[in-house]
This record gives sequence, structure tokens and C-alpha cells, in this order.
Amino acid sequence: MRINNRYSPRYPLTAYFWPGLVLLVLAAVLVWRIWSPWTNRSPGIDPAAAPRVVTPRGDLAEDEKSTIALFKLVSPSVVHITTLAVRKDYFTLDLWQLPQGTGSGFLWDQDGRIVTNYHVVQGADAAQVTLADHSTWQARLVGAYPDKDLAVLVIDVPRERLQPILLGTASDLQVGQKVFAIGNPFGLDQSLTTGVISALGREIESVTRRAIKGMIQTDAAINPGNSGGPLLDSAGRLIGVNTAIFSPSGAFAGIGFAIPADEVNRVVPQLIKHGKLTRPGLGIQVAPDQLGRELGLTGVLIVNVQPGGPAAEAGLRPTRRDDTGRLQLGDVIVAVNDTPVQTADDLLEALEKYPIGTPVQVAILRDSQKQTVTVVLQAIQ
Repeated sequence: MRINNRYSPRYPLTAYFWPGLVLLVLAAVLVWRIWSPWTNRSPGIDPAAAPRVVTPRGDLAEDEKSTIALFKLVSPSVVHITTLAVRKDYFTLDLWQLPQGTGSGFLWDQDGRIVTNYHVVQGADAAQVTLADHSTWQARLVGAYPDKDLAVLVIDVPRERLQPILLGTASDLQVGQKVFAIGNPFGLDQSLTTGVISALGREIESVTRRAIKGMIQTDAAINPGNSGGPLLDSAGRLIGVNTAIFSPSGAFAGIGFAIPADEVNRVVPQLIKHGKLTRPGLGIQVAPDQLGRELGLTGVLIVNVQPGGPAAEAGLRPTRRDDTGRLQLGDVIVAVNDTPVQTADDLLEALEKYPIGTPVQVAILRDSQKQTVTVVLQAIQ
């Protein structure tokens, strides 16, 4: 039986909804295009429009001129270092050199030697050096001293293409003095930043966990990639090697550190001569700092004395046991040439100021009595 429902339309209302919606949207777009002030371009159009006349600038300020001159003077001495890792294809047995990291450095002499941070080349299988003229050269490692985060590379380049950096001193630096940093932050070569010396005599930790003392603190922007580049004074002289930043995020946050140029000038010639740093020593073995603190000692306890060494010849006493088995503490070093010594790092820093063969005055505590003995420094590894 057929039932006729007169309330059901032959064509449902939904059949008109979507076409109507589309027409409504198109109408809205058309109205917006006609009336919108952003698309109605008739007002303000001038067929005679032309570029504006440039306002003459006038001469540069004197400090701008000096900064520009400094960059032109020093930038040829700054290099970009790319470290490489060698990987082996075990199917074809081919070797591939892959970029591992980047850093900065500077030309030390016209024999192609380059100074940088040790952590820039640490763990690398090879390195390439790009000069300011954008030529790239294979580098070889001459020597490194991780305790001071310094390394020397060498490239085979014609001498006339090399411009060694001007060497300054950090001994007369003052807080507030203007400084400049040139390097390759984030792989961007030949970048210049400026700032001032924020503090002197700072201490940071090297990759070997040994303290590096006497550091220069600056607010000149130092970012990843600046490591190993030069910190300069206003005369364009090297006063430090940019080596670290203090930043929770890993990017520059207003505090950077540089190794003083005097320390660089002491370490680098030895790396060039010997490939490593031959340190001066007393011919002794000292106790860990923690043990000294547990014993309530102020200074460095001598544990062992090398037979026939300079300390033995000077009569320094090691820690030992007496005939009854009781522990007899050795001498405790408290100063070297009036430089106070409280930790093993203090002792190393004090001794490194002097060349091998130099006699130094070592102040000790022996049976709670202070004495001074003369010890001739010997070479140690």
C-alpha cells in the first residue's frame, strides 16, 4: 500500500544548504575585495613615484673609524677551523671525512703555526683551516696542553700569504678597558664583537678538570665557534684567547672568559719546541687535597720524594711510617717564593711561573714549625 506524506518535501532543505553557503562566501569575498582599504589601491597611487634622495651621512665617528681600522688590521690573522671525523665504509672500505665541529684560531708566525683552544680540536681525526682569503688548507697538530686549553696547529702555506697576529700583554689590563673579539660564531666567519673587561683574575675549569687561573672576564659577545679566537685591545694586539662562556643556554649571556696572552706566550713556544709542555717540578708526589683537609692541614702534604731528585737533595721529607708502624706526616708546602699554596693546583700554578733549572724558595711546615728550603726545579712529564 502507498502512503502519501504531504508534509515531506520532494526536495529536502539540505539540498540547498551547501550551494547557498558557497555563494554567500563568494559574495563576502567580493565585497571585501571591493571595499577593503588594503586591497583598494586606487588612493595613493602616483605614476611619477621615484626613489627618495639619500640623506648625506657625514663623516664616521672617531671610535667607529678606529674599530673599522682594527678589524682590517687583525682579520687577516684570524682563521676558521673545521674539525673532521674519519668514518669507514665497511662495505667498500672507503674512508670518509665528515665535519665534526668548528672553532676559531689565529696565526702565530709566518711558518703557518696557528693557536687555538685544545677543546676545539679535542677528539678530532683531522682539521681544515680556512684563511681570511677563503682558501682552505689541511692542518696538522703540533702539540697541545689540555690543562690550559691550548693547542697549536700548522698549515703549509706560502709565507707571504700569512700575517701573524700582533702580541700584547695582559699584565697591565684594567677593568673597564675596551676589548674586541674576532672569530667564527656558529660557523659565521670573520665576526667582530666589542665590549669591555668585566673582571680580572677569574678561575674556570679546563677539560682536564684542572683550574685555569688568572682568566680575563669580558662582556664582548663570545658564542660557540668563537673558541680559540683572539681577544684584542684597542691597539689590535692579542691580550687573550677566547675560550669559554658562562651560560645555562649555551649561548652568550654577557660573561665570557679568555686565557691571558702572557700565559699563551709561555705555553705556545714550548708546544712548538717539544710538541708538549715540559713542566717544572720538585720531584715529589703530593696527597690529594681532600686528604689534606681531612687531616686539618693548610697546604700540600708531601707523600713521596723522588730519590736523587731536587726535593731529596734539598732534604724535603715524605710521609712514612716509623719503626712502630705509626704514620709520620711529611713536610707540608705552604708557599713558593712567597706565593701562598693551599692546594695541588696552587702548587702547580706557582711552579709554572719559573723556567726549569730555576732555584725557588719553598716554605714548609715540619713538625708544626715553618722552614724555608731552596729547591732547583726539574723537568717533569
